[in-house]
Amino acid sequence: MPARTTKTYTLAMTVCTPVVRWWGRLEVEGLEHVPQDGPVLMAVNHDSHWDPVAVGVAALRRRQIRALAKASLWKNPALGKVLDGMQQIPLHRGGGPDGGMTDAVRELRAGSCIGIFPEGTLTYGHPLRARSGLGRLAAEVPEAVTVNVAVTDTVAIARFPKRPRITVRFFPPAGGQLQPGESAQEFTTRLLDEVREYAPRVPAGRKPEAKHRAAAEKLAARS
Repeated sequence: MPARTTKTYTLAMTVCTPVVRWWGRLEVEGLEHVPQDGPVLMAVNHDSHWDPVAVGVAALRRRQIRALAKASLWKNPALGKVLDGMQQIPLHRGGGPDGGMTDAVRELRAGSCIGIFPEGTLTYGHPLRARSGLGRLAAEVPEAVTVNVAVTDTVAIARFPKRPRITVRFFPPAGGQLQPGESAQEFTTRLLDEVREYAPRVPAGRKPEAKHRAAAEKLAARS
C-alpha cells in the first residue's frame, strides 16, 4: 500500500492539478522507480517555483514528498501553517553545524520520502555547483533509496498564453546508490549531472532574458 498522505498535502496537490496536469499537459515517466513505502531521497532540478508542485502532482498516487524548504518561508504565518500541514521540512542554512538537517535525518529514518534540490536554489539558467546535503542524508540513512527526478518546461507556466508541455521523469541513478569511498559531495554532484542530462538549465519567468541578466549580475557581485 502507498504511504499515507496528509489531507493538507492532498488538497494542495489537487488544487494545483489543473495547472500542472491539464494546462501543463503533464507527462510522467518512471513512477514505478519510486518505492511505495520506506525511506526515499529524490534529487530534483530546480529551474522554476513550480518544480516541487509538478513533482508532487506527478507522484501523488504513490508518495507524499516532504521537501526541504527555506526556513524563511515560515515567516508568513498562513504559508507556514500550510507547509506544516504538508509536513514540509524547514532548512535553516547557517543555523548550526548540521545546516538544519537533523529533522530531515530523523524523518528519513522514519520512512519519509524527502525531495531535495541539489543546487539549493533556483538556477535562473546558470550553472550552480551541487551542495552536499543530499549526499550527507544518503550517508546518514544508507537504507534510503535514491531516485533522480528531471523536471522540464515548468518555466513555461508563467508564459501564458503559451501552453507548457511538462515532463517529470523518475529514474534510478545510473551509477547506483552511494558507493563505498564516495564522498557526500561527489555523490550529489554525480546525481545532479545525471538529472541535468535530461533537464538542461533554463531561465525562468515571463521575461526570462531580464531575469537571466539580473541573476548574472547578482552572481557577479558575489564574486
